[in-house]
Amino acid sequence: MTYSDTRVSPDPTGPAETLRARILAGGFDRVGFARATQVPEAERFHAWLEAGHAADMDYLARNATRRTDPREIVPDALSVIAVALHYHEIQTSESEMSPGKTGDATISVYARGEDYHRVLERRLKALSRELTESYAGHTFRYYVDTGPVLERSWAQATGIGWIGKNTCAIDSDRGSYFFIGVIITTLEIEADSPATNHCGSCTKCLEACPTDAFAEPFVLDSKRCISYLTIEHRGPIDGELAEKFGSLVFGCDICQQVCPFNKPDTGPIEPELAPRVENQQPSLEELMQLADVEDFRARFPRSAVRRARHPGFIRNLIIALANSGRRSLLPLLERLGASAIAGDAVIQETTKWAKKKLGRPYDPIKKGESHDSP
Repeated sequence: MTYSDTRVSPDPTGPAETLRARILAGGFDRVGFARATQVPEAERFHAWLEAGHAADMDYLARNATRRTDPREIVPDALSVIAVALHYHEIQTSESEMSPGKTGDATISVYARGEDYHRVLERRLKALSRELTESYAGHTFRYYVDTGPVLERSWAQATGIGWIGKNTCAIDSDRGSYFFIGVIITTLEIEADSPATNHCGSCTKCLEACPTDAFAEPFVLDSKRCISYLTIEHRGPIDGELAEKFGSLVFGCDICQQVCPFNKPDTGPIEPELAPRVENQQPSLEELMQLADVEDFRARFPRSAVRRARHPGFIRNLIIALANSGRRSLLPLLERLGASAIAGDAVIQETTKWAKKKLGRPYDPIKKGESHDSP
């Protein structure tokens, strides 16, 4: 398969291509190389932070300089290696595209299987160890998105994929459903050309966002982003935003689902990232039973869903329950009130909002329809 936005070395048997083949054999779908310099997006990143778009993610500002220059991490770094690992995209249901009044919960596609951090880190660790043995005297330091690196910027710099208007890295052949790993090294490697932006005049991702989270193309305001609010945010969520979450309880894929570069993937499923059946549109009734933190952990073993933490996940479930419009689910809230987590201030505030929302008169409906129907 060829990639129009990545320059291939003129010599397919040259050092860079030999290294590329070796890395691909280590369990990755794409690999690209760039010089270890300050990333081109450094100025935009600082402006994004200054605009307050990082919300409560203060750690981004604390490590801002390190994130934009790999030489702050590895002083003698000469190259950056970026790798991509695609996860299987499932044909998206209409309820997931426009989350609304259903009796189910929606978990972002990437979080339905094993936590990708575990999978990617295992492979990056093995690869770095192998390269360190082969290239004696050189350093190979690896990171996933939890480290002080701007992984999407490196995906673009190495030719793997450009940063789209929805701020996701996009591969022109397989879309944006992939994870990114970065290795900073003192080894000098011939650089690939950066990826070319192919968004053109398309604005589907911006128009589809239910919370208007994009301040402008290529600029995401985390304070309005469903992914940030359901995963990273620890406090209460404003009702004006919460009622737009629909059935989303962890993450959001809407801006990716409408992207023309994302098509149903019929290829083989990456076994370690395969979605678990129980995480595909699970019922609210089932998930609302997880009022105990140990039950929550047992339900989501080795899962990225744990990043929301137990109180945050229950908060998200309460919002989805209210958005379902089903008064028949009110007993779930009542049972939650008898649990240990009920004393949490955020849970209390969210529950109060949910009960008020479910207690409102319904809008007129067509004959034969029922508000308690999914």
